[in-house]
Amino acid sequence: MEKEHKDLSSISGLPDELGIDADLSKVGQTLTIRKDTRRYGKSMTIVSGFQMDRAEIKELASELKHRLACGGTVEGNEIELQGDHVQRARDILSEFGYQVA
Repeated sequence: MEKEHKDLSSISGLPDELGIDADLSKVGQTLTIRKDTRRYGKSMTIVSGFQMDRAEIKELASELKHRLACGGTVEGNEIELQGDHVQRARDILSEFGYQVA
């Protein structure tokens, strides 16, 4: 019976330090970014489509909030950013290796 592989690095034979698992998981995801209007006409940028655990989403949200100089939160599997940051968020996520629709 063949042993099950838990990660892609063991299948590819590449060292774990290369981080191939993280890169390939980003490629398989297509994120969507939209602008929403909340109470009192406040703009929110919503990033959705994540297929990763909540801790990774929170880490990415923290980096986005830092780079965009805005507040925000993680609700479910979506990142909510305060303000209209659709284009800048798209550029940053593309820079990180995510596919953005």
